[in-house]
Order: sequence, then C-alpha cells, then structure tokens
Amino acid sequence: MEKVLTKNMRPGEPMEIDEYERAGGYQGLKRALKMAPLEVQELVGRVNLRGRGGAGFPAGKKWALVPMEQAARRPKYLCINADEMEPGTMKDRLLMEGDPHQLIEGAITSAYAIQADCCYIFLRWAYKLSARRLAKAIDEAYAHRYLGKNIQNSGYSLEMRLHTSAGRYMCGEASAMLDAVQGKRATPRSRPPHAEVCGLWGKPTVVQNVETICCVHHIVRNGPEWFMKLSKTEEGGTKIYGCSGRVNNPGVWELPMGTPVRDILFEHAGGMQSGYQFKGLLPGGASSNFIRQEHLDTPMDFSHMEAVGSRLGTGTMVVMDDRICPVGVQLSLQEFFARESCGWCTPCREGLPWIARALRAIEEGTGQAQDMDVLDLNAKHIRLGNTFCALAPGAMFPLESALRFWREDFLEHVRQKRCPWKE
Repeated sequence: MEKVLTKNMRPGEPMEIDEYERAGGYQGLKRALKMAPLEVQELVGRVNLRGRGGAGFPAGKKWALVPMEQAARRPKYLCINADEMEPGTMKDRLLMEGDPHQLIEGAITSAYAIQADCCYIFLRWAYKLSARRLAKAIDEAYAHRYLGKNIQNSGYSLEMRLHTSAGRYMCGEASAMLDAVQGKRATPRSRPPHAEVCGLWGKPTVVQNVETICCVHHIVRNGPEWFMKLSKTEEGGTKIYGCSGRVNNPGVWELPMGTPVRDILFEHAGGMQSGYQFKGLLPGGASSNFIRQEHLDTPMDFSHMEAVGSRLGTGTMVVMDDRICPVGVQLSLQEFFARESCGWCTPCREGLPWIARALRAIEEGTGQAQDMDVLDLNAKHIRLGNTFCALAPGAMFPLESALRFWREDFLEHVRQKRCPWKE
C-alpha cells in the first residue's frame, strides 16, 4: 500500500524544511501557484475530498461557497481546527508531530485556492509537542518564502498564525471555534450566514480539519486519478484510522480509504486481548453509533458506515469488550458530553445532565423504570433541528445504539438494583 500522509515520518524529530524539500515537499504548492485558484478548487472537488474531522462535508463544495469576485470582502481566512478532543481520537496529533511541513504546505495550497489572506491553526493547549514543531516549521516556511509577501514570486501573499486554545470539546464545532479565535466564549453561531460568507470578524472563512488539509497538495501534485486509486472504494485517498480498547496493538495507521473494519481490528490492532471477546465498537470516536459483529466486514468510509446506521466520523475506533458494562460506558460518555456542553440551548444544557443523572442512578442500583423512559425520550428528541449545534445530537448516537443493542443489560440493572458487572 502506498503511504501518502505518513511517508515522511520517522522516530524522533520530524524533517526540517531542506530535507522535506528533497523528499518532494512543496512541489504540490509550487504547481498550485502556477494554476488559477478555481482550477485548484476544481481538482479537489473532482475527488470529492470529504472532511476527515467527523462531519464528512466535501471540501470542494465548501470552498465553492467562498466569494471569489474582486469585490469580495477582505481579508479572507482559512482556519484549521486542530483542537482534537473527541474521546478515542489521536490521529491529527500524529500528523502534526510527525510531519508539520505537510500540514503547512497543504494549508498554503488550500488558502491559495480560496485566496485567503491569513491562515490560523487552532491547536488544543495540551498538544505542546505539536505546538513546538509547528511553530518551528512555520518559521522555516517564512524563511524560505513559502509564507509572507509574494510567495515564491507568485504574486500571492499569506500570513500564518498558530493559535493555542484553552481547549474545549465545543471548539470542535466550527463556528464555536471561530468565536474562540476572536477571544470570545466558544458557543456555536446561528446559521445562515455560513462561515464561508461571514466567518472570522465577519469575513469569508473556511474551516477544515488537519487530516483533510494534509491531503490537498498531494491531490494537486499527483492528480485526481492517482488519489482515487489509493482507495478500496469510490471515496478516494488514504485515511488515518485508529483503534483503542482491549486490543493487543492499539494505535493509528494510514490505510486505504474503505479498509474493512475487520482488517483494522484484527490485522492492524491485533484482535482482542486474551480473555476478552468483542462486543461492539464506536467506529468514529465517541459521537458515533455502535456497530456489532455483523458489521465487521463493512468498509470504513463515509457512505458504507452510513448504510449500516453509523458514521465514519474521525475513523478512530473505540472497542467495547464483553467484560465491560454497557451502562458504565454510556455513563462515562454522557458525563463527558454534559460537562463539555456550552449551555447555549435547552436540549443540550438540560437534557445531557438529565441523561447522565438517569444513567448514574441505573449504574449505582437506584434506577427505576422511569429512568429508562428518560433515556428513550431524550435519545428520540435530541436531534439536529432541535438543538443549536451537533454536540448533543452526536452524544445521542452512542446512547441510542446502546439502548437498541443492549437494552436487556440496562433493564437488568434496574431489576437487580445493582450493576451485574460488579461483584
């Protein structure tokens, strides 16, 4: 399998800019600078590059919403969301620490495509090694005239800033992240207008995930046909997949998009540890629906995951074994989501703590039948369209699927007035 996103990675310090250039770095950017910005947009649109941050919205369609006429409001911005706080997710950290120039080249190429004047990398506070390596790489890019005024004598100019955030799960929501960049509380904005028209400081802004941006200059350099052939399905490219839980080899790997769940779990993650059996997994981080044994041959891409009632999300699987309590898992997840709510809308502010209290009562043996009604009610009604953003609906994905697959386990807690998993 051809490595793309991880081909330059090695133990220890990442490549400095001279070595990165000798390995072919910044060739995709140089090719893009000889093209019209709309041509770069068209290339990315042809491969249907879907956002690797969770939502899976096509990058080309997002870029097409940005006003490109001469009279468009300036400055325009590109924001890269590196506030990686989804439980079970650790893929973007690998890319930033292992090959920071890849992200910078992808960012400049993407910024050129929308004619952005400034790029922000929004990084969570805990990623201190990522911050150090990115800051060094940005300085090197300025010194080699890949950033700043008149990049490589192309007439295009771009400034880049590394913004270290206070770090909240809510910052994974694009508009909340933009408010955080502006020094405000991270709360989602009402839409429309969308960020592509009215984003940072009211100016056109595109928000993309780290892994998505890292793909862009490879597409420009090697072409859409090459990118599509990397995949096992009709969704092109490679993907950084991850796996955590009671497996023998937890970690992250670059694999063809559409690699089956079974291959990731048993070939790359080494299967279940001795004494543990597979019960289910969240394929895309904490805010995805559980899948079970009958879904293991499903290709891990956006469309196939949706077809079995889940979502690819970040592509970082969290495995649940047969010796862990499903109610305890849900309690941990829902307490996290409740804590991370910005409190902006009632279903999230009131609903998530209500769910967490019901789950705690069931888990601790004081739960009653009506607590199950609370879970069912909220899982049914906390949906997109009823909330201000996707945080609370995302929290319902693991809960709804757990109630569907392992409802008897919840009821057994209520009947026995205790957690059956605790001796």
